[in-house]
Amino acid sequence: MEGEDAAAGARRPGLGCASFNQDSTSLAVGTKTGYRLFSVTAVDRLECIHESAESPDVYIVERLFSSSLVVVVSQAMPRRMNVYHFKKGTEICNYSYSNTILAVRLNRQRLIVCLEESIYIHNIKDMKLLKTLLNTPPNPSGLCALSINHSNSYLAYPGSATIGEIIVYDANNLNTVTMIPAHDSPLAAITFNASGTKLASASERGTVIRVFSIPEGLRLFEFRRGMKRYVNINSLSFSPDAQFLCASSNTETVHIFKLEQHGPSGEEETPTWSAYMGKMFTAASSYLPAQVSGMMSQDRAFATVRLHTAGQKNVCTLATIQKLPRLLVASSDGQLFIYNIDPQDGGECTLVQTHRLFGSDEDRDKAGVSAAPQSYAATAATVPTSGPVSATLTGYSEDGGISKGEVIPEHEFAAGPVCLDDETEFPPINRCRDGSRRDKSRRP
Repeated sequence: MEGEDAAAGARRPGLGCASFNQDSTSLAVGTKTGYRLFSVTAVDRLECIHESAESPDVYIVERLFSSSLVVVVSQAMPRRMNVYHFKKGTEICNYSYSNTILAVRLNRQRLIVCLEESIYIHNIKDMKLLKTLLNTPPNPSGLCALSINHSNSYLAYPGSATIGEIIVYDANNLNTVTMIPAHDSPLAAITFNASGTKLASASERGTVIRVFSIPEGLRLFEFRRGMKRYVNINSLSFSPDAQFLCASSNTETVHIFKLEQHGPSGEEETPTWSAYMGKMFTAASSYLPAQVSGMMSQDRAFATVRLHTAGQKNVCTLATIQKLPRLLVASSDGQLFIYNIDPQDGGECTLVQTHRLFGSDEDRDKAGVSAAPQSYAATAATVPTSGPVSATLTGYSEDGGISKGEVIPEHEFAAGPVCLDDETEFPPINRCRDGSRRDKSRRP
């Protein structure tokens, strides 16, 4: 059996990583032979818009919105980040770092590179290194999040290796905003909403998910994913309007939570069984220990998805495709699942399409499995498809790490200026000039 499994594994391309772009219109996957970019703007068809076989064993690939800029890191050279203009087939630049690159995050203003104990902040317009955060708490998974709203480019990363502290850093103004004591256990997942005004987090226990206001760091919501067992949270993602939050884990269930403020006590509500039970729990909680009452006050999932298999690493996102709310789940076995969500009643989500991420377009279309939408989705399917803290924290370096002997990234830029095809695809790469990293006083 082991021999058969090994032979089957050798025949399959193998999924090294998967990531959705900032507005969930594109999916990037890394493979043993390179990387692929897919358009996910339709349910019934998965279009491969680009495929590259130049870098083997890609484990990081990130695309900037719907532009031509893509960042790639491969196992062959895990300390080097390559930035490409994939439509022209040219390399914009590459940077080498002192240690293995664990994560890369992008928005229209900043490019973030996360190592285990340091974070590098680049200006994405010219790839100039602006700041280095040194001696950050050990972060072996490269956990970090960057707000996609470039007007307030907040960066979040763990503030401790032993408890769930979150440092929120302003990547535009290059100063620390706040520290959020989010969980008792170390962090497992963090993400911003599209506007950068909310931050969701989960710990290694995976039982409770919390949402905080940004930049204040106040707790807004608390959701309980489960009570019976600890799980590994794979990903968190807000819907575009920040009304929903999804969480996937190493179990077979994906949870979707609804971010809604409960009305004033005097406001009349539609009498439902869940509302009645909620009032019963609230009344009973005043007679119970604080730990138990707190558990009872946490909101449960608004909607759920039952995946076919458990134990597969996956990444999920909430998107609007063809004017309907959808949940997308890309799994490590090379499949993309698309589900309909009922935004009014929630409940079990309906699987409407399964796509394979490997093979030719024709093979993937043949392998696609669709299911008839039901209830809300069936009805909606008729729609035509058309205050900062200035104190310096440990791990922050004004000089980019030179005085402490940190190896500053070396880079080699493509000859001449490289611009994106469409000037409306912000940002065009104005220039990438050798030696810019040495001029610390200059700003874009």
